[in-house]
Amino acid sequence: MLVTVRRCVRRMLISMALAAMTVSLPAERAAAQADAKGEWPQFLGPTRNGLSAETGLLDRWPTDGPKEIWRVPGGVGMSGLAISRGRVLTLVQREGKQWLVALEAKTGESVWETPLAPEYRNPMGNGPRGTPAIAGELVFVFTGEGILSAHAFADGKQLWSHNVVKELSGKEAEYGMACSPLVVGEQVIVTAGASKGTLVAFDTKSGKQLWTAGSDPAGYSSPALLNVGGRSQIVAFTGSSALGVDPAKGSVLWRYPFKTNYECNIATPLEIKGQVFLSAGENHGSVLLALKPQDEKFTLSEVWDSFGPKSVLRNEWQTSMLLDGHLYGMDNVGGAGPVTHLTCIDAVTGERKWQEARFGKGNLIAADGKLFITTMKGELVLARATPDRYNELGRATVLESTRQAPALSNGRLFLRDDKEIVCLDVRNR
Repeated sequence: MLVTVRRCVRRMLISMALAAMTVSLPAERAAAQADAKGEWPQFLGPTRNGLSAETGLLDRWPTDGPKEIWRVPGGVGMSGLAISRGRVLTLVQREGKQWLVALEAKTGESVWETPLAPEYRNPMGNGPRGTPAIAGELVFVFTGEGILSAHAFADGKQLWSHNVVKELSGKEAEYGMACSPLVVGEQVIVTAGASKGTLVAFDTKSGKQLWTAGSDPAGYSSPALLNVGGRSQIVAFTGSSALGVDPAKGSVLWRYPFKTNYECNIATPLEIKGQVFLSAGENHGSVLLALKPQDEKFTLSEVWDSFGPKSVLRNEWQTSMLLDGHLYGMDNVGGAGPVTHLTCIDAVTGERKWQEARFGKGNLIAADGKLFITTMKGELVLARATPDRYNELGRATVLESTRQAPALSNGRLFLRDDKEIVCLDVRNR
């Protein structure tokens, strides 16, 4: 009898492990395949951490800056750029509406455009905030007021739609709903910020609601699928905490309070050696969390933390880049006359390695051992990613002003602001 029970338990545990794998592996495989093809199918690229495996890129800017391939009118908004199979997708606002637009990556020519909702207006900037997520033949978008919709990649046709904030009786974030959709297997997840659910998951094909998790306000961060604490889980940075969520059930595995002024938790959580890294501006700071399994949940401990006016790193809206055990990011010093420093810290210890003082606000991605940085002045800066010192390799003005990080695909860098979308050749020929 005891042997039979043990066999049943063993079979149950194996089944549970296989079920967990079926949830996490499709997203991981899709990300790896996208990176191999030089695609950038979602916010912060193939693995949602701003890193690209592309190599053979410029080591310095030419005298006049990188070669421009094309430049076309765009529209107002803070949405980033998603790239797949030769198309560039983003959200813009013009003619009194929010639009999902698709362009030819080689030429910038319009492929199709689909209206999503009436224009979105906000004192902190008009237009949609979230970046489209491309998953196979489907595209998912989240508007400024919190409408999630699914579209056909081929022609932009709307397949289903939910006003997530209204349906869950949530409260729109003060500066607009900024979450970029996350696709995990056959689920698409966004932040709703409602007492009925901080996060909500829908079936990608039918649009059926599958689960909700948490009860925190929204914040402005986008969730990520991370392998932390020995388990694949959705990690969401809300307006008042960080949550770990089981992607299969939507059950909350852990919660870490993280209260920031104005609920301005914006950067995406990162995985560092199986641990969770969080950072926020407004003079808040950073923490690296270790997760220890306990029954069906996790207990948390701080590996290191650095909070307050003397913090080593306070990401405002920028997610730091993790390269060879070091974090490269924007340190926003709040208070009167806020300034932003470009900073490198040891990710494991939190020790600052260098700081480029008063670098200015911007955003960044990384590839080929280099940082590709945009600034609010419209500059594109190239810097070597090294913990030894700040090593600038080039600086050129390419746009009027931009908050968005670049997107990289097949040696071409795509950028946008409130007026234009531009494609630059950054291949080292």
